[in-house]
Amino acid sequence: MIRINERIRAREIRVIDEHGEQLGILPPFEALKMARDRGLDLVEVSPNAVPPVCRIQDYGRFLYEKDKSENAARKKQKVIVVKEVKFSVTVDEHDYQTKKNQCVRFLNEGDKVKASLRFRGRQMSHRELGYNIINRLITDIGEAGIVEFMPRMEGTTLHAILAPSKKVEQPKPKPAATPGQATASADANQTTSV
Repeated sequence: MIRINERIRAREIRVIDEHGEQLGILPPFEALKMARDRGLDLVEVSPNAVPPVCRIQDYGRFLYEKDKSENAARKKQKVIVVKEVKFSVTVDEHDYQTKKNQCVRFLNEGDKVKASLRFRGRQMSHRELGYNIINRLITDIGEAGIVEFMPRMEGTTLHAILAPSKKVEQPKPKPAATPGQATASADANQTTSV
């Protein structure tokens, strides 16, 4: 809760004016009088400091700027979504490749992937086939992702969770020389070799 004007209860406060200059340590009633003379509010910006720091400013504008900065911070956040790709013990090669490519695309977009394989009926007696498919997927994905949870059984479902790998940013390539610069440097090389 931000305290303003008469709600500020400290004995002494450090006061900053609307231009960002420090006015010193004053009693709250003097700082409030200065703020009222300027047609502004006294806003407590740092209540935990000793003494608390208050600023002379327009309170409505302060709330607007605070909301604006919080919205900007929220926009920059990346929400990680867990996408699920389902396999079967009897998956065909083409279907496997399609689902593997989906996993790679999701990982490149920055999302996590839950690869799940459901056993039905008698397939439960051949769990090694399911483990082979999930382990093959993990090796085929390679550099695109890392294994967050190794394959494990939960009821009749085998699943593993893959996370995007931390990519090291590569240095940007140098811009190619413009055609005019390339011929000028070639002419300079020819004159020195003659």
